[in-house]
Amino acid sequence: MSPSYEILALRYGIFDGRRQFQNYIMPDDHAADDPLDFLVFAIRGEGRTIVMDTGFNPESAKRRGRSLICTPDQALRNAGIDPAGVRDVVLTHMHWDHAGGMHYFPAATFHIQAEEMAYCTGPCMCQPFLRRPFDVDDVQSAVRALYADRMRMHQGTAEIAPGITLHLIGGHSGGIQSIRVPTARGHVVLAGDAVHLWGNIRRRNPFPVVVDVARMLRGFEILEGLADGPDHLIPGHDPLILKRFPRLGDNPEIVQLHLPPVGQ
Repeated sequence: MSPSYEILALRYGIFDGRRQFQNYIMPDDHAADDPLDFLVFAIRGEGRTIVMDTGFNPESAKRRGRSLICTPDQALRNAGIDPAGVRDVVLTHMHWDHAGGMHYFPAATFHIQAEEMAYCTGPCMCQPFLRRPFDVDDVQSAVRALYADRMRMHQGTAEIAPGITLHLIGGHSGGIQSIRVPTARGHVVLAGDAVHLWGNIRRRNPFPVVVDVARMLRGFEILEGLADGPDHLIPGHDPLILKRFPRLGDNPEIVQLHLPPVGQ
């Protein structure tokens, strides 16, 4: 029998002050409001729980002007997941809003692409513009995890649990990766920040924070090939996620991505 998993998207933060020009290289309306959500994702099934990304911490939220609904670890607890018991965490990339909560997972092994680790510790970080999305404390946490034998560095496609695969995409960051997960409704791809919003990929209009635009566009094609349909490809920050998928119980901040969408 093929493995099948549940997937939860858990919102823990918002950024209402975002404008369309900040989310698209070619905006239709430069100054239009275009908010982002901050989410972590949890994959459950086959006797395991895997978390994708760790979110950011209150100190980073204050420093960068973002609003927390709750901390990422509390968001997981709201879904009945104890972060202290999570054994595997996938770091899609090392940007501050994805790698700022490693301390929430004291027992976890972290999964990252070797290319991303090389990027965030390599010569590109000599450029202030390129290191702006990173926090040095987060990078140090990753290095400490490596030296504590709690980091697995992958080189391209890798299976980390039965049926669950990581895929190197690149573009937004030096070695960003996405996750493909088998569910009851087919293969769902958690794109992470390889796709911020559905509009980025469906209109082939990339997100402006990008290291390699051509690679990002090629990544869109890879992701579409991995997903079983347009609604099986889940972007990393789209507020429509919480509107298009059914809630977990009565919690408006948690939705179930393994179930068919309920809205457009």
